[in-house]
Amino acid sequence: MKNIVRIIFIALVLTSCEKVVELKYKGNQSRIIIEGNITNEAGPYFVRITKSISLPDTGTYPAIDNAIVTISDDAGYNEILTPQQNGMYRTNALIGEEGRTYTLTVQVENEVYTAQSTMPQHVTFDSIKVEQVLFAGDTERNLIPVYKDPITKGNNYRFVLSVNNKLINQHLVLNDEVRNGNVNILKLEINDDDLKLKRGDELSIKMQCIDKKVALFYTTLALMADNGPGGGTAPNNPPSNISNGALGIFSAHTVDMKSVMIP
Repeated sequence: MKNIVRIIFIALVLTSCEKVVELKYKGNQSRIIIEGNITNEAGPYFVRITKSISLPDTGTYPAIDNAIVTISDDAGYNEILTPQQNGMYRTNALIGEEGRTYTLTVQVENEVYTAQSTMPQHVTFDSIKVEQVLFAGDTERNLIPVYKDPITKGNNYRFVLSVNNKLINQHLVLNDEVRNGNVNILKLEINDDDLKLKRGDELSIKMQCIDKKVALFYTTLALMADNGPGGGTAPNNPPSNISNGALGIFSAHTVDMKSVMIP
C-alpha cells in the first residue's frame, strides 16, 4: 500500500496528544488548522492553531498566537484559553467530564471558527490480545483490543499504538456496527507494509471513546493512507468538525491504556 502525496503534517502536542495527523491538502490557498483535545484525564488541555502553506512551500507551518480561543460546555461553563506561544492555547480550570458536549470557538483574522464534540461514556479497556497467524511462511501478529461494548448503539473507538516507545503513525478505528453490546473480537487494521511486529516488542495502546464525527475524521484518514478502499480514491481532506473551512479536529474523548509484550 502506497500513500498518496502527503501535504500537511500536524503534531498533536496536546495533553492527550499522541500522534501526527496527516491531512491531504488540495489547492494553493492558505487554511487555518485547528487541533484540540479534551479528555477525562486531568487537565490542562490544549488547542493548537497554525496555518497551512502553499504547495510549493516547505518547512513548518506558521503558528498563530493572536487568536481568541474559548471552550464552553452544555452546563454553562465558559473559559478563555491562555496563549502559550508557538500556536498553543491552554485551559486553566476546565475539567473534562463524560457525557458533556464541548464547544470550541476560535476568533482569528476576522473570522470565527466553531466546533462541537461530545465526550462519550468511558468503556473499560480490559487487555490486548496478540494473535499469531501463519501467512505465506511468515508469522503475522494481529492485535485485538479486548473491551465490552455497551448495549447502546453508536459507540466509536480510536486506538493509538506505540511499539517500543515509538508512536506508530497509523489511524486505527473500530465501532459497534457489527458486534454491538458484545466483547470485541475484531483486530486493528494495521498496515503491515509499514510495521512488522516481532517477538519481544513492547506494545502500548491508548483506547479513546470518541463521538461519531471524530470517528469519521479518523476513518477517512485511514482510507486516505490506503489510497481509498481497494486502492480507489479517497477525499482530499477528511471531514472536519470545525466550521468555516478550517482543517483539523476538535475531540472530547475518554482515555484508557494497556500494554503487553509480544511472546
